[in-house]
Amino acid sequence: MYVNRNISWKLILRFAFWRVIFFIIYGFSVIFLYHWLEHEGINIAIPFLPLSTIGIAVAFYIGFKNNQSYDRFWEARKIWGGIINYSRTWGNQILSFVTLLHTEGRVSKEELKAHQKRLIYRHIAWCNALRLQLRQPSSFSIVYKKHLGNLYKGKPGSEDWKNEVGPFIETQKEVEHLIKCKNTATQLIRLQGEELKEFIKLGLIEDFRHMELMGSLEEFYNLQGKCERIKKTPFPRQYAYFSNVFTWIFILLLPFGLVGEFAKMGHDFVWLTIPFFVLIAWIFNTMEMVGDNSEDPFENFINDVPMTAICRTIEIDLKDMLGEENLPENIKAVDGVLM
Repeated sequence: MYVNRNISWKLILRFAFWRVIFFIIYGFSVIFLYHWLEHEGINIAIPFLPLSTIGIAVAFYIGFKNNQSYDRFWEARKIWGGIINYSRTWGNQILSFVTLLHTEGRVSKEELKAHQKRLIYRHIAWCNALRLQLRQPSSFSIVYKKHLGNLYKGKPGSEDWKNEVGPFIETQKEVEHLIKCKNTATQLIRLQGEELKEFIKLGLIEDFRHMELMGSLEEFYNLQGKCERIKKTPFPRQYAYFSNVFTWIFILLLPFGLVGEFAKMGHDFVWLTIPFFVLIAWIFNTMEMVGDNSEDPFENFINDVPMTAICRTIEIDLKDMLGEENLPENIKAVDGVLM
């Protein structure tokens, strides 16, 4: 997610450079064609009124698409805000509910702390596993072909997974079990439920607190399911695809309308078509690109939900609850981008 107040022109040019070059070349081509055919008595200029009507329609269409794309991003951000809140609740519940009150000496203080740490660490593993799963590219992801290599990054057993999920899982047996699972995040919550069942047998929790803790796990499933719904449901292609088509139809017709308008001011003013065409084309193309880059909020692009930073915030908060001192640093934005 881009977090600076102003977007640097360096970043703007990075995304717009080749399109602007195309607009300049295309604008010059239309002007040369206009002058060449003018000597042949042929006027290729088109009336600006129908062109402006197309432009208004395209602007409304892009505006609708961008609103819906932002809704997807904002819903995703609210879901991860819920994950932060319930993660803190989970840490508080584990430390407050799981006690030695009814254990009758079957569990020592050291064992209690180990149980508490295991459940909290496994939850941190769940957050990171969910993040890695959501960032796997799908068939409708933007520039999907360029990210095919990411299909193997973050999968259970990969180096990313071992480095970011594995350290929070206590036993190698559990790691090996999770590597075989198709949905690691789902199974991590399932393991939490299994351990809570064992806690009842040990007297670490009673029925009421067991129900409260299971309610939190249910909410984690709900939040995960909401993320998966956004991830697996593409933005309706009839809006996403035709928005791009209509934008390019307008852009390609635009210089033929502008050249006629500037020709009315005098022959020498025809060249003003190029700068005005480039400016208008860049504006419409940028509006289209903004919607395109916002419709899938989990693709690890600069406009997406900063899940890495959120997972680190959860890790810091939960480790702090455990009383650990060597806490990791918050994720910092790089060139204004927080991942």
